[in-house]
Amino acid sequence: MADSGALPLTILAEQFAKLPGIGMKTAQRLSYFVMSMTDEEAQTFADAIVNAHKTVHCCKICQNLTEKEICSVCSDEQRDHSTICVVESPKDIAAFERTKEYRGVYHVLHGLISPIDGVTPDKLRVNELLKRIGDGTVNEVIMATNPTPEGEATAMYLSKLLKPLGVKTTRLAFGLPIGAMLEYADEVTLFKALENRNEI
Repeated sequence: MADSGALPLTILAEQFAKLPGIGMKTAQRLSYFVMSMTDEEAQTFADAIVNAHKTVHCCKICQNLTEKEICSVCSDEQRDHSTICVVESPKDIAAFERTKEYRGVYHVLHGLISPIDGVTPDKLRVNELLKRIGDGTVNEVIMATNPTPEGEATAMYLSKLLKPLGVKTTRLAFGLPIGAMLEYADEVTLFKALENRNEI
């Protein structure tokens, strides 16, 4: 990267490269950008990372990230606590909240079942979900995992666990996005669009 005497800069780039979606070239650019910061800016940046890591943890109910014991969604009495939307990660909640349409609550699994990657159900927040449903106040669980093999496998696994509990389990509909051209859609997307068609 830099000359052989700039080992700290190389180490910094290697740390940036560990972030998802960051290749070594981008990591190098970020490292040089950090070097252009003032000491005060660099310290503020470092403090923000350390502070977030120390103060943000999982909500004891839904497993979303929060600095409080219970997150703002779970503590909101205006939300429909009888409907739980199950998602893979906290960033998925942000996507749903942007729609301003969903008024239920969430449950974050923090991953998807993937035996190839060593991710088994016991490594996800499945037990916490089952505990929530065991109190008898939940009417519906929406499986909102991505339409990938891992997402589908996780949704199927959870639905089999929930069926004996008498809770309605639904899956997000998948199909053509608004404005998409049929000729450019792949076979799986078209099949899902047909499978999830509605009467008009």
